[in-house]
Amino acid sequence: MRKGRSNIKLWLFVILGACIALPLGWLLFVRYEGTAPVVGVAPLPEALGISSQNLTLSLSDAKTGIRRIRVTLLREGAEKVLLEKEFPWRGFFQGGSVHQSDEPLKVEIGKIGWTDGKAVLRVVARDFAWRQWGKGNVAEFEKELMIDTRPPDIGVLSRSHNLNPGGAGLIIYRLSESCPQSGVQVGDNFFPGHPGQFKDPGIFMAFFALDHAQGPGTELTVTAVDAAGNQTRRGFIHYIRKKTFRKDVINLSEGFLNQNLPEFTGIPPESAGSLIDKFLWVNRDLRAANYRKLVDICTRTATEMLWNGSFLRLPKAARRAGFADARDYRYQGRVVDHQYHLGVDLASNVHSPVPAANRGRVAFAGQLGIYGNCVLIDHGFGLFSMYAHLSSFDVQMDQILAQGDIIGRTGSTGLAGGDHLHFAVMIHHLFVNPIEWWDASWIQNNITAKVEDVRNQTK
Repeated sequence: MRKGRSNIKLWLFVILGACIALPLGWLLFVRYEGTAPVVGVAPLPEALGISSQNLTLSLSDAKTGIRRIRVTLLREGAEKVLLEKEFPWRGFFQGGSVHQSDEPLKVEIGKIGWTDGKAVLRVVARDFAWRQWGKGNVAEFEKELMIDTRPPDIGVLSRSHNLNPGGAGLIIYRLSESCPQSGVQVGDNFFPGHPGQFKDPGIFMAFFALDHAQGPGTELTVTAVDAAGNQTRRGFIHYIRKKTFRKDVINLSEGFLNQNLPEFTGIPPESAGSLIDKFLWVNRDLRAANYRKLVDICTRTATEMLWNGSFLRLPKAARRAGFADARDYRYQGRVVDHQYHLGVDLASNVHSPVPAANRGRVAFAGQLGIYGNCVLIDHGFGLFSMYAHLSSFDVQMDQILAQGDIIGRTGSTGLAGGDHLHFAVMIHHLFVNPIEWWDASWIQNNITAKVEDVRNQTK
């Protein structure tokens, strides 16, 4: 009897030990894990400038949670704490309550007061594991960078900048250091500059333009931002002429709507109740979507002037509509819409051959909404020519065309009232007046002479 009772006690002791040991073992396994936290900084700077920079510190620890984070900037034995934070603890068994966090990190060199030179950005993070005598696993991250508080210098090399509303211009300038962004600010519009035209890699050129609604008084500056975020803005001598554009009225007939609207697909149900509702969707929403597509295409441009001399005009063609004509669309006696015609309409014989206005690369060839069959040619440095409403086209993407090569034939595809060519010119994201680019004297005075003058200056 006593032996049986002893066996029972032994088994109870074994079971009790197991009940204690298994959870304890599991706890030791979980809390004694050896995986360090994961840290990252974005954007990861190469340099820090005088203006404040907003970074994001990303932290993660999937197992025991984030315990603390410390971010410092080190230079020549000096240390500046940028961020120090303790994270909450859920309890002895659970560890930390935060397993992932994105922490804002603001760096203000101007307030620190350090001079220019090399520095180290250091990040140290710990978790709630029992490693390191309870201090947790540690992750360390270091990035060497430069403190640069001097803004770049901009030297304008081109000498005259005369502009028309809706017109284009060219500026050539030199930067004192490498800058990831530079160009011309025209009111709210920015036009990037590009190197590559001159032997000196520090010389940039930028085609820029005035919107047709901009006139005298528009602010024009050359801007540059270096790798540290230091910015320079410099004005330059320019003259803006006054100009007015024509007003036009387009009367919409049932025949025109019935003829043109079937070509367009994707009209939303709320705009498909009547012919005029369909037209307004095409003329407003689809037009805006087509413009966004063109802007996206124009972000990819050659960093060399692929063209030379004045641009060709469709031969033996009469002008039917001008650039920046303000159009009122009337239907059944009332104005239903208002748009600007941002190109020139040229009419010749039906299905007339259309020549490439100048040498360039085919940036787009296909169907483009209101423009129908459309070809876009990249001439370099953000300068593009556009050929719309074609009945057909005979070119392919990335094909290099010589001036005068036939790209297609005129037509009435898209939102067109008859056979014609809609010819347009774009500077990056902005339509400009094509008439300037047909003018050999304008090309010589505003483009060619400037390039030749700077070449002579920098020999």
